[in-house]
Amino acid sequence: MIDIRIGYGFDVHQLKEGLEMWIGGVKVEHTKGWVAHSDGDVLIHAICDALLGAAGMRDIGYHFPDTDDSFKGIDSKQLLRRTIELIAQKGYKVGNIDSTIALQRPKIKPLIEQMQQTLANVIGISADRISVKATTTEHLGYEGEEKGASAYAVALIYKE
Repeated sequence: MIDIRIGYGFDVHQLKEGLEMWIGGVKVEHTKGWVAHSDGDVLIHAICDALLGAAGMRDIGYHFPDTDDSFKGIDSKQLLRRTIELIAQKGYKVGNIDSTIALQRPKIKPLIEQMQQTLANVIGISADRISVKATTTEHLGYEGEEKGASAYAVALIYKE
């Protein structure tokens, strides 16, 4: 029998002039970047939460708290690698991931394939099992006003 589980993740970060912006493990050129303890990659953080949630292992803040200086400025791809290791300890593998980032600017459509490949390399699955979508929110809310961005992810994990 196959044990199949689904998890949901969400993350949000404020945007500020002069900081770096990382999305899906890819550096994005923009005048604003994330206000965060780590590199602030909202997409990876949402994916980590979805994976941990599916495995019944709480959330990213529980495993990688922003009160721990060892995570200050950390590359979120390292957090994703550690998340994959954590769920693997319980025998789980990643089936697929579906994700969306809500961000008014910059347009990330040209970077989506690179993000999918980067995430796939970290997770150890093929890029066609990772979906990255983007929306602008049509100038509404904090995303539309370019004050912040949010990301949502759903992950399917399984063990045989």
